[in-house]
Amino acid sequence: MISERIRMIRKKLNLTQAEFGNRIGLKSNTITSYETGARVPSDAALISICREYGASYNWLISGEGSMFPPLSHNEQISGFAADVINCDDNVFKKRLITALSQLTSEQWDLLETIVDKLNEQEY
Repeated sequence: MISERIRMIRKKLNLTQAEFGNRIGLKSNTITSYETGARVPSDAALISICREYGASYNWLISGEGSMFPPLSHNEQISGFAADVINCDDNVFKKRLITALSQLTSEQWDLLETIVDKLNEQEY
């Protein structure tokens, strides 16, 4: 049932009903009514849930497939970039990306050589 799958998404993400609803513009009592089956969510609400939380629309309405479809490389990079942008400036991840963004073409070539050598090593 859709009600159970909405609850599963929320629980998987460790969100309260209020936190879950706030991110998609709904009140916690609306989420409660969806999860208990007292109300049937609109298609717009289902689409919002899928868009905001990366859930599969097909899985949400039918239970078929995966709850969270695998992300493309571009989606992974986009999510990582958003995470880095929101980090404090002193967080290593942000300092590293900032340093990488300033490399010249020659430095990128050198870094690629180093990474290739590291990948050749057996652990």
